[in-house]
Amino acid sequence: MATLLYIEASPRKDRSHGIRVAQAFLNAYSQANPDDTVDTLDLWAEKLPSFDGDRLNAKYQIMHGADASDAEKAAWGEIEAITSRFSAADKYVFSVPMWNFGIPYVLKHYIDVITQPGLSFSFDPAAGYSGLVQGKVLALLSSGGAYHDGSGAEAMDMQKPYLLSWLGFIGLTDVTALAVAPTLGMPEDVEAAVSAVEEQAVTLAASF
Repeated sequence: MATLLYIEASPRKDRSHGIRVAQAFLNAYSQANPDDTVDTLDLWAEKLPSFDGDRLNAKYQIMHGADASDAEKAAWGEIEAITSRFSAADKYVFSVPMWNFGIPYVLKHYIDVITQPGLSFSFDPAAGYSGLVQGKVLALLSSGGAYHDGSGAEAMDMQKPYLLSWLGFIGLTDVTALAVAPTLGMPEDVEAAVSAVEEQAVTLAASF
């Protein structure tokens, strides 16, 4: 049995094209893998801690091999628990809308919380940085416009490059990225675009 962590970064819920595609994928995945567990992480419903004070101090104590205070250890325990839920998964699905050409702030907050030394990455003076997380990833990247190669707007896309770079940094390199786009336009054109990627996602679910 495997655990699939579904990370939802859109607040639009039933109005979200990306969530629609994600749910189609997850339904097909569950049918193909009935013994697997799907863990849903709605970032808009999570109460993520701010990364400052004792949590920030604990990080630097760990990085410098120093002893943390009791308060710092307790604060770091919160970070460990959140990161453990993430790294314990075997597979990942991200539903990420484009906000101002990048990612929503709730996802950036989550990334900042779980990207920690000794938890999601390590550093060795000789070898450099190494990711500590393993698994297969499906990234569903929705946007109002089209930013694919050949669109002429590639330079405006800071959503896909950032997310894929971060995934690679923590060790997740087996990534399939599907663009749910464009989601702004004539209703029939949007429906055709979303239906096409939905079909791709359902097909992918059988072997994910």
